[in-house]
Amino acid sequence: MKFLQSLILVGLATLSACTNNDVSTYVDPNIGSVAPLLTTKNPTVHRPHSMVRVFPVTRPGLNDRYLSDKIYGFAVNMPAYRQGHVTELMPTTGKIITNRNEYASIYDHDQEEVHPWYHRVILEDYNIVADWTTTERAVIYRFNFNRDDSANILFRGNHNASFKIIGDKAIQGWEMFENAKQYFYAEFSIPFSDHGFFNEKGLREKSGEINGEGVGTFITFSQAKKPIEVRIGISFIDENQAALNLKKEADSKSFDKIKENSHTIWAKSLGKIQVVGGTERQKRIFYTSLYRSMERMVNISEYGRYYSGYDQKIHNAEGRPFYVDDWLWDTYRCLHPLMTILDPDQQTDMVESYIRMYQQSEWIPGFPQFYGDFPAMIGFHSAALVWDTYQKGNTNFNVEKAYEGLKKNALQATMLPWRSGPMCSLDSFYAENGWYPALPEDSVESVPQVHSFERRQAVALTLEHSYDDWCLAMLAKALGKTSDYEYFIKRSRNYRNVFNPTNGFMVPKMADGKWVEPFDPQLSGGVGSRLYYAENNAWTWNFSVPQDIPDLISLMGGAEGFDKKLDALFNEPTHISKWQFMGQFPDATGLNGMFVAGNEPSFHIPYLYNYIGKPWKTQRRIREIMDMWFDDRPLGIPGDEDGGGLCSWYVFSAMGFYPVTPGSGVYAIGSPFFNKITIELPNGKKFTIHAKNCSKKNKYIQSAKLNGEVLNSSWIKHADIMAGGGLTLDMGERPNKAWASDVSSYQKFMDGE
Repeated sequence: MKFLQSLILVGLATLSACTNNDVSTYVDPNIGSVAPLLTTKNPTVHRPHSMVRVFPVTRPGLNDRYLSDKIYGFAVNMPAYRQGHVTELMPTTGKIITNRNEYASIYDHDQEEVHPWYHRVILEDYNIVADWTTTERAVIYRFNFNRDDSANILFRGNHNASFKIIGDKAIQGWEMFENAKQYFYAEFSIPFSDHGFFNEKGLREKSGEINGEGVGTFITFSQAKKPIEVRIGISFIDENQAALNLKKEADSKSFDKIKENSHTIWAKSLGKIQVVGGTERQKRIFYTSLYRSMERMVNISEYGRYYSGYDQKIHNAEGRPFYVDDWLWDTYRCLHPLMTILDPDQQTDMVESYIRMYQQSEWIPGFPQFYGDFPAMIGFHSAALVWDTYQKGNTNFNVEKAYEGLKKNALQATMLPWRSGPMCSLDSFYAENGWYPALPEDSVESVPQVHSFERRQAVALTLEHSYDDWCLAMLAKALGKTSDYEYFIKRSRNYRNVFNPTNGFMVPKMADGKWVEPFDPQLSGGVGSRLYYAENNAWTWNFSVPQDIPDLISLMGGAEGFDKKLDALFNEPTHISKWQFMGQFPDATGLNGMFVAGNEPSFHIPYLYNYIGKPWKTQRRIREIMDMWFDDRPLGIPGDEDGGGLCSWYVFSAMGFYPVTPGSGVYAIGSPFFNKITIELPNGKKFTIHAKNCSKKNKYIQSAKLNGEVLNSSWIKHADIMAGGGLTLDMGERPNKAWASDVSSYQKFMDGE
């Protein structure tokens, strides 16, 4: 009987494990912490879209953080994504050492525990167990000292900073970041016995406060053999607000309770998508990618108020959160569309935040940070963000004010890469002629506003602004602004002005209307082809007309010619040695022929086979890219993970559909990794994708049904998803070339036939 009871208990435990839908345990923040070439990922602890994001500070200047032998400190916060941390602290024992290279400690990943809500390491040089967790506006560090020696905690700034001692259990201060301050207030769980200050020259006499570049403070505790908590609230308003944020979010709550709350929040957020089937590896990649997709934008409202870097003032929040930290060039493609499915109300708050930024600064930003706009990349993709959100029925924002700002950006702002502000002579030329004028490679730049490294990127500018103008035209049409619609829809066809029918590429055109010669679609344009393109060459940018794919197909010789061009993209070898090619194109990681799996302009390309009646090729390409270039190891992300841009592509693709044209309300169908994907919608409904017989070999769709009705086209609409229901795909190991093979099916689908 006891044996039978044991079997029953084991069975119940197994059943419980099998039915446990806490998918957060699949997340490994160390995935992507070794870069394929350029920028790596931090193993960040935070709550979804929260103001506080923290991580261990490893070797300065070492991109591959996972490979660092030592920890040099712990971040108080990362206020702007991938732009470094603000203020750090480090526990030590024994003699006070202020040189961070000397007090850094060895650590071992095999002794590490890391989750989105919690991180634990051992500082082996001091035998200190360090762990931490967060709330929305606070981080709680816990240092378990295991020596009889005195315990120390050092705080230091990376820029101009201030530290002030408050009694014997707290310190407060701030650090400059660009033109703004991040404030903090730190409380200790026990009184400290001594303190002091230091600067770049070393220790200085004890006082109550220190200010300046490279300064810091140290706190000493006479009793080391006990855990010491450091609870830190942050604020962009002032130190008092930082203390209030800490009190509201952590007062009377134990470390373990805060950790448990954070875990619950992550389990709920990630559990909005439940998958069945696939491998454990695929689940780890999928849910880690979903976690990365929730790192930003971040809500910087602080209990009814927020600081805006767009007018350097403190504002009342007016009942809505204020979001910053976005890189629209990266995120408009699939991160914002993903969040529009999972949390459309939050998405409208993000759009409203952009409108507030416009009202406060007179421009709609492209890369908004807490300190103001970060002028980077190209395009004004706020048009895509606003139109895609509005077109999907999420209209709870000031759309007229949004349109006003978008129109101003389109007609008055410079298009130059990595620049902001009013138009220059090159922009005036574009407005009059419809293409951005290019220069031969051996020319000397004559326009002073052009960035010395980023150059003109003339073809990419023309292509991206053509799409943005389409988004603006569609918004104008929806708002009944007919003349504006006609103007911007005409500009949305400017991509035709840089298409050279002789060679079938989008090619740089000079101000006199002549093509740049000589021209090599693979190598022309210097580092990253920046004279003509952005980060990648003509092969990638040739397909950047998401607003009118049927016309792009026509330009390239119809379905047959387009098919050949796509196949050639995936098979074109480098004309120089690969190491030389990567030296010229360091963003071109995850290289399949000339297709770049790790960079944003490539994201939609594998799905374009759908538009010529060959979705089976999309299914093959997608599976190949995902399986080859993504992994559940530190090297698992194929390119720069720009705050959810690349990881949201994986989330969509693993579910089996992708927003090729944000603003169309349409998703192209690919090949899901899982047998069943259930999306819990905010309206209480669910949308389920059933991929019957799905496996590594069974990647080809044999037939499909949407809500029980036969589907013979390779698209679904956003409205289909949000209404609930399901998409059923019968999968097989050989392509069914007849399924969705009508080359005119896209137009028929859009027409509702």
